[in-house]
Amino acid sequence: MTNKLVLENLKHRPIRTLLVLFAIAIQVNLMLTLVGMSYGMLNDFQRRSRGVGADIIIRAPGTSVLGLSAPSMKEGMVSYVLKQPHIASAMGVTVHSMEGFLNSVTGIDLKLFEQFSGGFVFKQGRPWQGDREIVIDEYYAAQRKLKAGSAVNMLNRDWVVSGVVESGKMSRIFMPIQVLQDLTSNTGKFSQIYVKVDDPKRVEEVVAQLKGLPGLAENPIYSMEAFTSLISIDNAPGLRPFLNVIVGLSVVIGFLVVFLSLYTAVLERTREIGILKSLGATPFFVITLLFRETIALSILGGAMGIGFSYLSQWLIAVLVPASLQMQIVYEWWPISISIAIFASLVGALYPGVKAAKQDAIEALAYE
Repeated sequence: MTNKLVLENLKHRPIRTLLVLFAIAIQVNLMLTLVGMSYGMLNDFQRRSRGVGADIIIRAPGTSVLGLSAPSMKEGMVSYVLKQPHIASAMGVTVHSMEGFLNSVTGIDLKLFEQFSGGFVFKQGRPWQGDREIVIDEYYAAQRKLKAGSAVNMLNRDWVVSGVVESGKMSRIFMPIQVLQDLTSNTGKFSQIYVKVDDPKRVEEVVAQLKGLPGLAENPIYSMEAFTSLISIDNAPGLRPFLNVIVGLSVVIGFLVVFLSLYTAVLERTREIGILKSLGATPFFVITLLFRETIALSILGGAMGIGFSYLSQWLIAVLVPASLQMQIVYEWWPISISIAIFASLVGALYPGVKAAKQDAIEALAYE
C-alpha cells in the first residue's frame, strides 16, 4: 500500500520527478566520469609503458613516477649500461610534453626501436624518411582528423605525417630523436633508458646492480613490473584529493536538489498530509513515505547516471581519444549510488520532519 502511494505521488508530478531524476543522474555521472577518466588515463599510461617490451626503465634524476624532468642523461650512459653483466640491450629516448601535458612527443632511433620492441604496427603510411616527417598513433590521428600524408604544425614547425600506427607503445607522436633533441635544446640527452636483460629471472638482481653503479645513484631505476604498479591514483599528485572534492561537491548538489524538491513537495501536499493524518497516519509513517520517495528517486537517478557514464565514455572516445581516456569503473557504481542516496536522505530530512509535525486540522484547512 505504502509503495503504491509512493509510486502514485511520483507519477502525479512527472515534471518535478523527471527534474530530480535528471539532477541525481548528473550528480552520479559526474562522479563516474571523473573517476573513469582517472583510471582510464592511468591504465592507458601503464599499457603504453608495458608496450615497449622493456624489463627495466632508468629515468632522469628528479623524475617522478607520472612526470618527467628535463632530459639530462647523456648518450654515453646507454653504452655504459650495456657494458654491465646480464644486459641484453638498451635504448634511450627523449620525451617532450606538449598540449598541456595531455600528450607528448617521443624521439626515437627507429632502427633501434624496431630491434628493441618489434617496431610499430602501421595502419596507414610508412616510417619517416626525412627530418620533416613524423609518425602518430591512431588516437591522435582520430582526434586531430589526420591521416598519412597530412600536414601538421607542432613545436613551431611544419611536419608531414608519414604514418599512423597502432596505439600502445610509449607515446602518441614520434619523430627522429636527433631532431627532437635539437628542437628542444637537448642535443645528445635522453629522458629515459629502456633496458632488456638476458634472463627475466635476473631483473631484480640487475636493478639492484644498476642502482649501485657510480653515475646512476640519483637516477630512479625500476623493473617495469614495479614501475607500472606505481602508476595509480594514490601516486598521482593531487588526484586523490581532487576525487574527494568531486565526491563532496556531488553530496552538496544532491542535498540541495532533493531538499528544494521535497520542501516544495511538502508545501504542495499539505492537504494530502492532513488527510493522511486524519486517517490515522503517524509522523513516522509520513517521514517514511517521503524517505521512500527519496530512495526511489535516488536509485532511479543513479541508474540514469550509470547510463550517462557510457554516453560520456563514447563522447570522449569520439572527440578527444588522444587527450583523455575513460573506462567504466564498475566498483564505483554502488559507491556513487550510495552517495546519491545519502545526500538525498540528508536533503529530505528537514522537509520530512516539517511534514510530520504538521497539525492535521491546519493542514486540512490549508489553501
